[in-house]
Amino acid sequence: MRLALLRTSLFVNAAASAPTRRLPRGRHGLSRKAVVRSQRERLLRAMAETMARQGYARTSVADVLRAAGVSRETFYEQFSSKEDCFLAAYDAAAELLLADIPRSRAGGSTTTRQTAFGRGIGAYLDALAAEPDFARLFLVEVYAAGPGAIARRMAMQERFVDVLSDQLDPRGHERFAIEALVAAIAQMVTSRLAVGDVDGLRKLRRPLTKLVSRALDADA
Repeated sequence: MRLALLRTSLFVNAAASAPTRRLPRGRHGLSRKAVVRSQRERLLRAMAETMARQGYARTSVADVLRAAGVSRETFYEQFSSKEDCFLAAYDAAAELLLADIPRSRAGGSTTTRQTAFGRGIGAYLDALAAEPDFARLFLVEVYAAGPGAIARRMAMQERFVDVLSDQLDPRGHERFAIEALVAAIAQMVTSRLAVGDVDGLRKLRRPLTKLVSRALDADA
């Protein structure tokens, strides 16, 4: 539910905030705050969509402006550079893609923890498949955007490790194993995104859940 609400509020709220549509000319009755929010949302999605086609290195500010339908002046009122816009889009992508992963403390039976993991990884994979442009920005293009973006990516991966640790590690002794699991998940989803295999993302849920189930059974 939270993911659906976030996607609605950030990216597909209405014609005025849809990033592929411009605000109507003339009087439109929107507050200045609503106009600025609409412009920002359009720029963030334009960054993701343009990079999905061209890659970070080949995407210019001019490309983003054309896709968003805003002026250069408007862009620089919001962002200091292409990298600044990318980092804002990355943060939006992180919230969008990680928003619906349930956070619950580890405990209970092995079956309960397996179920929690299945729900969490399923929510994550569904979000990636539903937003492939932001997913590509989040997992692929981030490595082309410089040290600041890579540091942001590492912090987000640690956040994912924290979520899975809460779900899977009641004794707090297996952080390295969970870090390795998160790295493996990242590699698998990134390879599918790199070739546009969106359907393949959702198909990872069952084998990943089985892998974790076997590990939990062995640890029981």
